[in-house]
Amino acid sequence: MIFRTEIKIDPLSVRIGYENRILALGSCFTEHISARLLDLKFKVCSNPTGILFNPYSIARAIEACAEGRPVTDGELHEAGGTVFSYDFHSDFSALDRVSALEKMNAARTTGARALSEADRLLLTFGTAWIYEYEGRVVANCHKQPSARFHRRRLEVGEIVKRFSALMEGPLRGKQIILTVSPVRHLGDGLEENCLSKSVLRLATAILAERYPSIVYFPSFEILNDDLRDYRFYAADMMHPAQQAVEYVWEKFAEAALTPQAQELIPRIESIKKMLAHRPRDPRSEAHRQLLRQCLDRIQSLKSNKAFDFGAEEDYLRRCLEINL
Repeated sequence: MIFRTEIKIDPLSVRIGYENRILALGSCFTEHISARLLDLKFKVCSNPTGILFNPYSIARAIEACAEGRPVTDGELHEAGGTVFSYDFHSDFSALDRVSALEKMNAARTTGARALSEADRLLLTFGTAWIYEYEGRVVANCHKQPSARFHRRRLEVGEIVKRFSALMEGPLRGKQIILTVSPVRHLGDGLEENCLSKSVLRLATAILAERYPSIVYFPSFEILNDDLRDYRFYAADMMHPAQQAVEYVWEKFAEAALTPQAQELIPRIESIKKMLAHRPRDPRSEAHRQLLRQCLDRIQSLKSNKAFDFGAEEDYLRRCLEINL
């Protein structure tokens, strides 16, 4: 008997290898995948200005990075003793305007450099619902009163038009993996969440059909149709449980990573596992031998200039010296 409809994903025409530089923007799915890629030594810059939920805020972040324009004092707002910008996550807020500008401009510089260097983008649309303040879409409401904002749902054509302009501009020549976040936005209500995801899914389909350099990865379908069970959700009934995150990552790795990268990953994972080992006796010869083996494995990968194990090498050598 068959109790589930497992999704079959063909290898994507846009693949990620260790030679690529990746800029990842969007919602929580982007954060999960980026964290995995970073841990495995891929070159990734993830959400330099914080998590972004809607396509317009992602587009605005790309435009700001392409312009390289610094954040100005006039873009800041104050409430409850906190200085913030509606274009940045609350992580970039501060108690004074100087500190806020320093953090935001450092993030903007990082994003501009990442966009310039990236040949791959991973973009995740989370919701089609947007909040506008003084005619501009905000990336984060910073817990301000809802009456301050105009809430509306983006139309499919709006999203396609905005990203088509980007494809002819700052995203020209870059290859893009698009996803729709499987995270449910229950604050919008189940009906509105379903409608929102439908808008996003149709927009991603049109963009992928229009541009050969854009491909779609079905993270939304994996959780909602393949797994399709509340046991794969966290306690909040919105975010994927850890088991689901692992499953989606496996599907992503199979479809989106180059065969060469997939072959190298077990070697990287073995090094990470050895580095995570905590011995009972750090001075034992058995542990010192483990450290030397780990160094040897790192050395065997150094011919591939895509890897940077400098920090790990320094750590291992210090351990060997300290534990003499």
